[in-house]
Amino acid sequence: MNRLWIQLALGFALITTITVLIIALFANRQTTTQFRRFFAQNQVQESALLEQLAAYYAQQGSWEGVATLLETAHVPGMGPGTGRRQGPGPGMGPGRQGSHLLLIDPGGQVVYAGGGGPAMPAGDPLDNALPIRVQHQTVGYLVVRTPDHADLPPPAQAFLQQVNGALWQAGLIAGLLGLLLGVTIARSVTSPLGRLVTAARHVSQGHFEQRVPAAGTDEVAKLAHAFNAMAAGLQQAEQVRRNMIADIAHELRTPLSVLQGNLRAILDDVYPLEKAEVATLYDETLLLGRLISDLRDLTLAEAGQLRLDLHLTDIAPLVERMAALVREPAAQKGITLHVTLPDALPPVQIDPERFKQVLHNLLGNALRHTPTGGRIDLTARVGTPSESGTADHGPRSIMIEVTDTGPGIPAEELPHVFGRFWRADTSRSRDQSGSGLGLAIAKQLVEAHGGTIGVSSAARRGTRFWFTLPVREVCNVEG
Repeated sequence: MNRLWIQLALGFALITTITVLIIALFANRQTTTQFRRFFAQNQVQESALLEQLAAYYAQQGSWEGVATLLETAHVPGMGPGTGRRQGPGPGMGPGRQGSHLLLIDPGGQVVYAGGGGPAMPAGDPLDNALPIRVQHQTVGYLVVRTPDHADLPPPAQAFLQQVNGALWQAGLIAGLLGLLLGVTIARSVTSPLGRLVTAARHVSQGHFEQRVPAAGTDEVAKLAHAFNAMAAGLQQAEQVRRNMIADIAHELRTPLSVLQGNLRAILDDVYPLEKAEVATLYDETLLLGRLISDLRDLTLAEAGQLRLDLHLTDIAPLVERMAALVREPAAQKGITLHVTLPDALPPVQIDPERFKQVLHNLLGNALRHTPTGGRIDLTARVGTPSESGTADHGPRSIMIEVTDTGPGIPAEELPHVFGRFWRADTSRSRDQSGSGLGLAIAKQLVEAHGGTIGVSSAARRGTRFWFTLPVREVCNVEG
């Protein structure tokens, strides 16, 4: 009973039944009333009453004394003395009130109101009046008023019952058709929802490949599209999660294997317990610690829980400091580092340590992929979002660019550059290409500051990374 399609079907059935019942009752009442009026008027027209009234008016010249004529008039099928209360007679049961006659002159004044009825009935009495004409002039109107409880002759009563019976039968058929249509509509509306429920149950069990056809009404179709988009997102997220776990396991396995192998070699006296060996093991622990720290920062940033210690900061000294840290390793590889800073940069609201972390990741990435004899350009300038390719209009911002002369990134790889554990060259070792988290962390940190980050590259033509920071007096961003 708690099924939606059953409730919808019962609702349709209830509404259909009530509607048909009301229509049938109204039609029955109107049919009975109109038939009684038609029958009474027809009996009057078939009688000589209208001719008698016309002759009376022609003889008298007025309606004075017409009550005597009307009270003694006889209409076949309606009983003698139509205008008075009568006993048993043709067309009337014992003690019943016969049809009442109302005579109205051309001016609208009531000349005669028989049967004790009201002198003037509600509404316009001339709508159903029978005109009385003398020499082509209307001299009055005869209105036949038929009470609902007045008996009809058996043939007329039988006909009325047949008509009312036909109305009730039509109402019953309409009600059954409405019920059938309601069940059909309810099933058609709820069947897509049933498919969604089944698919959602499969998704909850980990079968993210489930999809449902976008059929039914617009609302149900939109729901199906939303469900399919959600399932596709979950499927992609699940694949990313599996890949991430595999990557993390791979990244952690290598330093752990080095630690275990070296420690076993020391225990087996293969390696002597010297400071050089201890230093190697210590370097591996630092690598593990850095990887774990990067994963923690990235997870907090993606969850919006990375706290930023924001200050209004002049970034020029920070850029110079980070360039100085990279200049010596670049010189050792025969790489030229060129820094370009304008005379004055507006201060920005940033977390200085996180800013240095972003710039360190970008410079480290450029240093790893720039060959000997290459060049790295570090530039800071006031720019707008349109200059960074993100929008045509917007607030003023500072843009930092790191450009190298490395081998570049293939176009098909550019959408994945800021993903977890992405490497430009998967054949490189971990020492050469890093953990693959630096660019993903840089993206999260820049966006946490309200900025944007991007990359442009072409094979064998170098790569350009850029990020922007909005220039504003107050920034309440807190991850």
